Amino acid sequence: MSFGNFARKARDTALPHQRRVSALRSCVQLYRPIGFEATLSFLRAKAGPFRTDESALLRALAVLEASRSAWQAEKLAYAIARREAKRRGRRSPRPGDVNPYTPACWYGARREAALHAVSFWHQRRLAVLIVDDDKPSQLLGECVRTCLATGGHLPPEQRRLLADCIDQLTARLRPARSRDDQLEYSRTQDLLTVARHLEAAITVEGR
Repeated sequence: MSFGNFARKARDTALPHQRRVSALRSCVQLYRPIGFEATLSFLRAKAGPFRTDESALLRALAVLEASRSAWQAEKLAYAIARREAKRRGRRSPRPGDVNPYTPACWYGARREAALHAVSFWHQRRLAVLIVDDDKPSQLLGECVRTCLATGGHLPPEQRRLLADCIDQLTARLRPARSRDDQLEYSRTQDLLTVARHLEAAITVEGR
């Protein structure tokens, strides 16, 4: 079933409230820019207790739809730009071009949602991902604690450490190094997810 069909079910006052909540969760399965559980947590923070409150459910759906619409608009703009580039003879995107077809941030509230996601991971899972003899995970943990303590600020030195951390974690995911240990591969993916959220949470600081 499509996002639009699930959204209509979430709005349908003829349905029991819990079925409507289930429909909202199905919407989030289809559009979860900061991850499924973190997206639900962000919707609760923005809209209120949608599991039990009618108005909060409608607010949560509206917040999710607004972000998804902004994402779709960016996808359309990217497709138009790529068609024009191909017409001019540039068949492949430039290395720095961002492909929006897989959402990597919360459109319309990039920094706010990223900071929420960092806090969500810190409360739920980050501690079990950090290993004593693993320097990148230790550095990431330090950066996360600083970011949360300061509301999203990282001093220049920690920004550099975060960039190095992302490079090291990305290198670990290369196929030649990642396939022998699936648990370690999954842990590295999770750490990189946290690092990317942290990067987004501090990117626009000072603007």
